[in-house]
Amino acid sequence: MSLITLIVLAIALGTDAFSLCVGIGLAGVNRRQIILVSLTVLVFHIAMPLIGWLAGEFAGNLLGRAAAIAGALLLVYLGVKMVWETWRHRLEQAPVRVDFSVGGLLLLGASVSMDALSVGFTLGTHQANLLLVAGLIGIVAGIMTFTGLVFGRFLGGWVGERAQLLGGLLLVGIGAKMILEVL
Repeated sequence: MSLITLIVLAIALGTDAFSLCVGIGLAGVNRRQIILVSLTVLVFHIAMPLIGWLAGEFAGNLLGRAAAIAGALLLVYLGVKMVWETWRHRLEQAPVRVDFSVGGLLLLGASVSMDALSVGFTLGTHQANLLLVAGLIGIVAGIMTFTGLVFGRFLGGWVGERAQLLGGLLLVGIGAKMILEVL
């Protein structure tokens, strides 16, 4: 594989994380959350191709579908929670932040990196340096995640409360789309 092909592959794999993180960023994230989410996605985008390469196609298909559904349901949950918090915020006038537990971060990282798992299955057949490819995929996904969160945060500060509602609806839509694709 050429370097250009690898970069295009890495960007394609990072687009889910970017679009999701714009929605999360709209809800309002702090610097710590931006760093935690970006590093989590980076690590998962390195680990998933390696796991896919080791696990084989059969196991990956079984895990991929279950994890994709769980990840999509998490997105729907986060989106509904954001919409609910926006409505509740109007009543209480309290600032709303999306909090990520360790489990939530792990599920988020897994859900946006499922495509990278399937890429791992094909890496061995293309005479690619597995560690180089996985590292490049992870770095690009981490950068795209960071960029999506910062961009969403910027937009959220600019458009205010409506941004959280929009971000919540975006997450529900992305999650629903992911569920339909899996089913």
